[in-house]
Amino acid sequence: MNDESSFSKKKLTSSGFTLSFIARDFSLYSMFNIVMVHPEIPHNTGAAGRLALATGATLHLIEPLGFEINDKAVKRAGLDYWKDVSVKTWRSWEEFEENLADDARLFMLTTKSDQPYWDKKFIAGDYLVFGRETKGLDEDLIKKYGENAITIPMTSGSTRSLNLATSIGIVLYEAVRQVS
Repeated sequence: MNDESSFSKKKLTSSGFTLSFIARDFSLYSMFNIVMVHPEIPHNTGAAGRLALATGATLHLIEPLGFEINDKAVKRAGLDYWKDVSVKTWRSWEEFEENLADDARLFMLTTKSDQPYWDKKFIAGDYLVFGRETKGLDEDLIKKYGENAITIPMTSGSTRSLNLATSIGIVLYEAVRQVS
């Protein structure tokens, strides 16, 4: 996928110097799927929406949600970009799973895995699945997709987990890096 048309020349000028560089149009390469299963905190979902928008990803929200997504709630949270985010809401995990293509690749992000996320080879179209802030993903789901259960390594004894939106950003941008 090293198509010349995916690059464009850019210039940044500041205080007497000009930096020229070639930038890649990531929107051609970075179509991933962020899946949030029962998210509880609206600001994490808002941050995930911003990450989806920045990378051309689709944000999938699996109900029940711990908050409402309506015009009033979105405005109150300052999500002026929300109308531009590709968002799909599903009534249940089962409904989401039934609508997946047969060749869909799902990666379960969990603290209950020893397999670092950077050991996986991501491809455009992959689904990065994250659990709720307080409980993570259900054990049954992790077992079902066990070979694709991955983690963000942390120093032993440092913290029990990272912020959900931070975790999404870490793994999503590694996936984007790999396919670009």
